[in-house]
Amino acid sequence: MRKLSGVIGIIVVLVFPGMIMAQAGLTIAYPDFYPFFTRKDNGEMAGFFYEIVSEALDKRMGVTVHWRQMPWKRCQEEVRAGRYDAMITVPTPERSTYCLTHQDPLYLKKMVLFTYAGHPDLDRIRTIESVRDIKAMGYSVVTYSGNGWHDKHISSLGIPSWETSEVHNVWKMLAAGRGDLAIEWPAGARLGMEKAGVRDKIIDTGIALQSMPFHLMIHNGSGYTRILNQFNRTINDMADDGTITGILGAYGITSF
Repeated sequence: MRKLSGVIGIIVVLVFPGMIMAQAGLTIAYPDFYPFFTRKDNGEMAGFFYEIVSEALDKRMGVTVHWRQMPWKRCQEEVRAGRYDAMITVPTPERSTYCLTHQDPLYLKKMVLFTYAGHPDLDRIRTIESVRDIKAMGYSVVTYSGNGWHDKHISSLGIPSWETSEVHNVWKMLAAGRGDLAIEWPAGARLGMEKAGVRDKIIDTGIALQSMPFHLMIHNGSGYTRILNQFNRTINDMADDGTITGILGAYGITSF
């Protein structure tokens, strides 16, 4: 009887893999990083990435999602090893060696140029169109330690940089003129400026130098890779019907 039960179990897994997968649920590894993802004091999840993905998967596609919080480096390690199904991040050649993703980004994170109020070259700074212009004009950039985007796109070009260990201190340094520019995502920048108490001392030039496309990336050994095309259609439907705009607006984000 025990052998028969085992055989039946194998048959169920082979014939009805979707049923087994639906019971298990898709597990997403994420870092606690407001306003993308966070957990409230009462234990409930929040954050606009959480809300967008939950709306698409849980509510519209009927896919159960389990969220597992850990440091960002470990998120990538766990997904790479196949211990968790997915993460939400920017596709790179390295990540694409162990993950599959969908065509269209669920969010474009714009990297915008900031300077300090009263900068003597403000009119010239407003003519900047690319990172290479920053180098040609001889400006320096304030950033925080471990900023991979900065390392890849700014430091690698030899542009002078000033670093701080705390993200919000970027805005204190810039406000004090300890560097000419900062390049950040506006929604996150506002939170940092408010924490540093220098929002009125910083100018948002509105110049977007680059956009970082965020995707749901699923380990290539996970059975959930089969949902990616449907997920892509679903997030596009959510963009068209105003759902994503509404979610972002609740977090004070006015662009998508």
